[in-house]
Amino acid sequence: MGLDFTAIDFETANGFRGSPCAVGLTKVRGGKVVAEASWLMRPPANHDHFDYHNVRIHGIRAEDVAGLPRFGELFPEIGAFIGDDILAAHNAAFDLGVIRSGLEVSGLPGPAYDYVCTVMLSRRCYSLVSNSLPFAAEEAGVPLVNHHDAGEDARACAGILIDIAARNGANSIAELYLSLGLAVPHQQAFDPSRDALSKQSLAAIDVAGTGGSGAARPLPFRSGWPEEGANPLPNADAEPGHPLFGQTVVFTGELSMARPEAKVRSAELGARPESRVTARTTVLVVGDGFVASDLRSGRLTGKARRVLELHERGQMIEVLSEGEFLQMVGGYTTAGVAAGAHPA
Repeated sequence: MGLDFTAIDFETANGFRGSPCAVGLTKVRGGKVVAEASWLMRPPANHDHFDYHNVRIHGIRAEDVAGLPRFGELFPEIGAFIGDDILAAHNAAFDLGVIRSGLEVSGLPGPAYDYVCTVMLSRRCYSLVSNSLPFAAEEAGVPLVNHHDAGEDARACAGILIDIAARNGANSIAELYLSLGLAVPHQQAFDPSRDALSKQSLAAIDVAGTGGSGAARPLPFRSGWPEEGANPLPNADAEPGHPLFGQTVVFTGELSMARPEAKVRSAELGARPESRVTARTTVLVVGDGFVASDLRSGRLTGKARRVLELHERGQMIEVLSEGEFLQMVGGYTTAGVAAGAHPA
């Protein structure tokens, strides 16, 4: 059995992960890219509002997809390209969530998938201060030219997985995960006519049902020192395969959601939130519109500079943008603001 898989990347129209407007796919056989595909599409009905924050990131506008098939109409082609492959994605919780929520709000069933997350693998196999897609792709020798083009992002994800497998002497996904002592994650098949809907879909349907677009609206900027709030204990029953499970998380800068809410949501997923950077810290979430490239430009908070110092001394610690964090927790609540498109 060779290193066979399909890498996938979605871009979304708004803060609801079930609003895909673009997808990129890269098929790998024996560790080599053998086929690629990408599509623009209309998001599902009632969830097709294009939010400014997302358009600013990926450049796709409502007029670019006008008249194109909706996600539910296009998914048979997407699914046929994937076939029975293991899916690979950079922050797989997001991209697998796009499939689930996009099909749920379209009233369609979805197949089961085994999948791998190259963010998780990058953490295990590289030593980067940011495991965002551009940083990991550069480490893998497949630097991105046009980040947030779904096709290019899927190709970069494939390159990262190929590189990590090679570094671990693995000739298949099964061998790679065995060498790392991990189990390949699995998303169950689902049918919205029979199974309970995901929390994200339920929240978006509720917004759409009250006359909203399914995309949450921006809140006013809150000036002043952010309220830290309590540090809730991590949920011991959370999914161990989630990228926040077992992490010690600190927040810095102005977030678009209240910091206490961010702490609660990270704890629900098995993280331990704390209020300052220490030797225990493994993840720093940076607000104030931070993106990974700011690590090179120097536009950083004091906590972020402290993280860079600790990383230089060998502490395994990672910087996340708020957009990356929101992908990991499933997007904003309906009271929050629209999430970034796919800033990993």
